[in-house]
Amino acid sequence: MTLDRSRLLREGREIGVRLEQLSNHALAEADMTCVQARVMLYIMQHAGQGTTVTALHRDTGYSKATISGLIKRLREKGYVRTEPCQADDRCKLLFSTRKSLEMQEFLRACAGRSEDVLYRDFSPEELAALDRLQQKMLCNLSAFRSHTQKEV
Repeated sequence: MTLDRSRLLREGREIGVRLEQLSNHALAEADMTCVQARVMLYIMQHAGQGTTVTALHRDTGYSKATISGLIKRLREKGYVRTEPCQADDRCKLLFSTRKSLEMQEFLRACAGRSEDVLYRDFSPEELAALDRLQQKMLCNLSAFRSHTQKEV
């Protein structure tokens, strides 16, 4: 029996889409999306020193344009504030606000419930194997990306 690798890719994408839909449903009462919540939690994790759009792009994989739009909406809602970066006048540091910190436990709880649904009935060994395999795939993609960038 031949494994259908393209099915694995399709199902991986479907898992991501369904997980985002589940999270969006849970976050709807706060008028927030899953991506906004992820960005807010990231900013909260870097509360002491702040973070930048570039760092968010690098660490989340979202485009800078997407992140800029998200930050604009989060600022309008009062969840994020910006300050000029002392080291580089061209960039702004992003910080959480008191309003966003009040939401932190709710956001973490929503993320935890989504993870509980996704990983229900997985043994610790299965989760460890899944983690190892995902890391291997990401490593393969990073190596390919680095190789193709050198060619260009």
